[in-house]
Parts: sequence; C-alpha cells; structure tokens
Amino acid sequence: MNGVLPDSALRRLIAEGAITAETPITADQIQPASLDLRLGATAWRLRASFLAGRGRSVADRLADFEMHRMDLSGGAVLEKGCVYLVPLQERLALPQAVEAVANAKSSTGRLDLLTRLVTDDGTEFDRLPPGYDGPLYAEICPRSFSVLVRPGMRLNQLRLRHGQAALDDPALAALHGTQPLVDGEPLIDGGLGFSVDLRPVSGDLVGYRARPHSGVIDLDRIGGYRARDFWDELRTDEGRLILDPGAFYILVSRESVTIPPGYAAEMSPYLAMVGEFRVHYAGFFDPGFGHGPGGAGARGVLEVRCHEAPFALEHGQVVGRLVYERMAAPPDRLYGAGIASNYQGQGLKLAKQFRG
Repeated sequence: MNGVLPDSALRRLIAEGAITAETPITADQIQPASLDLRLGATAWRLRASFLAGRGRSVADRLADFEMHRMDLSGGAVLEKGCVYLVPLQERLALPQAVEAVANAKSSTGRLDLLTRLVTDDGTEFDRLPPGYDGPLYAEICPRSFSVLVRPGMRLNQLRLRHGQAALDDPALAALHGTQPLVDGEPLIDGGLGFSVDLRPVSGDLVGYRARPHSGVIDLDRIGGYRARDFWDELRTDEGRLILDPGAFYILVSRESVTIPPGYAAEMSPYLAMVGEFRVHYAGFFDPGFGHGPGGAGARGVLEVRCHEAPFALEHGQVVGRLVYERMAAPPDRLYGAGIASNYQGQGLKLAKQFRG
C-alpha cells in the first residue's frame, strides 16, 4: 500500500537487512513514522558545504573540502558558524519502490542547529531516491550556539515512503471534514496553513531570541541550562514583532493542529515572498501529534530566522503549512502514547536542554 511506512515496516526492513548499522539499532530509535539516525565517531570540519553529485561518492569528494578530522568518542565541540560532516551509524539498502526523506529532530531545530542528510550520488539534501544503497552522512552547521556532541547522538531522522503519500487540497479538506485538523476554519492551500501567535491568551510573552554570545550546549544535558543565559524573552502587547536581520527566534503557531493516527505531516515554509524571514522546518509530525482524549491539538513551535532587512511580523500572519501524508498502515504506537514525546500538547517551548 502507498504511504509513509509505519514502525512495524521499519522493524521489518531492519530484520531483512535493508537498514543496517555499525552498532545494533535500538527499539527507541524507531518512532511511529520515522527512524532516528545516530552520529558516528568521527567528524570532519569542512571549508564549505557540498553535495556529492551524480555518479560520485561523499568519500571521494571529501578531500576537496576537508580541513581537519575530529574524534568524537570523548565528546567534541562543534563551533558556531562552522560546517562539519559526520558519518552516521546507519546504512541503507532500500527496496526499489521505497524512497526516503530526512529532517532534523525537533530539539535540533530549536537549537538552530542546521542538520542535513548527505548521501552518495546526491544532488539535493535530505532526499534519497527509491532503492538507495549506500552510507549516510550528517552535515551539521551550528548557527546560534556551539554544541558538544558524542557518538550515538540523534540529530536527524529518516522517513520512508512507498509511492505517492501526500494529500492534495481536496483530500485534505475532506479529511478535515471528518477529523478536524485545526481549531477553527482551516486555511488549505498547498497544505494546511498556520500563522504566528503574537497575542497570547494570557501574559505578553510571545517568543524568544537567541543571545549572540552564549556558552557551549552539551546536547545530553536535559534541563541543564538556564534559559536566560541563552535566550532573551520577547514581550509585546501590540500584536507585532520586528525581526532583526540574522537573528534566530522561537515563536509559536496561533492554531492548534492534530495529526490523526492514519497520517503523518511535514512542516514547510508557506511562501518565500511573504517577507524577509524563513521558518526553519525541523519538523516531521508523527501520527498522533495533538491527538488525545480532549482532541485539543497542539501548537507548532516556529523556528524563525530573519534575512537581509528588518521585518515586521504581525499576529495571525501565515508563515508556514503542514503537508499531510497518508500512512501505508497505522503505526503500532502513536506520538505521545507510551513513548518519550517531549513536545506533545506543547505551546511556546524551548528545546529540552533548557529550564526556567
């Protein structure tokens, strides 16, 4: 059946040898509709980001861009503003009818840690053609904070698809008619549109801006850092926020969204022409996100970077969309149901490394 492969199919591909790894894949790497990928023990500092290109391997191209090699086994700092390449522990030999797409994990995006999948024969990031057979690499570029990493850390994840999975607008509207995807009237235009919340129901805290000269973040230190040492709070009662060029922001969507059990979704920008900013889409949304006994949904956290000119962002301005995809089969477990789901039922929330 066409659609995104669920956790049961991922386990089957692992058992059949289509997904292998240097060290055994653990059960908690398998999410309802994706597989967490783990860093290997080596990193290369690069002078520039690159793609292997058609007919070429990453290993062959590395000599053109390598500056120096780093051993991650004891922990190593990836410095803000630098580009690194890390071989991943997992390797693929996909069936001919199965393609793959990668994305950064939620906490990775909330740290402004640009992480993209690179492959042999690759002509674009984060996309693997049907039948890909080869190694996987993570390109990592810390944008706001330097980070301490170790082998086995999971910065990005892989989703596998068989055939056409994305819902077109009429199908999305029909789904909303039977299983409401958003509170209120949906904006359906190339996916489910969502807007920014700059008029919170209580208080005046609307987001956070990354501080430019902060310390190193150890990604394993959950709740280990005071938020105020790394972030400035943003408060307004005007429903407007002026974005500074080059700055990174954590904001939140006005809408609460739901991903029904038989579907998955991916966050993508709305239109490049709407303003001098970009919403970083760290986001795979697993089946069950925002789906619970109350059916209240969950709001999407927005990772926003302003470009060349200051830009006035207004409350309710559409900034992104969710592209819904059919699951090939329902997953055995849903997001937030019996698994470690840090952001179920979320509102405005920083990455899990921060407290208070």
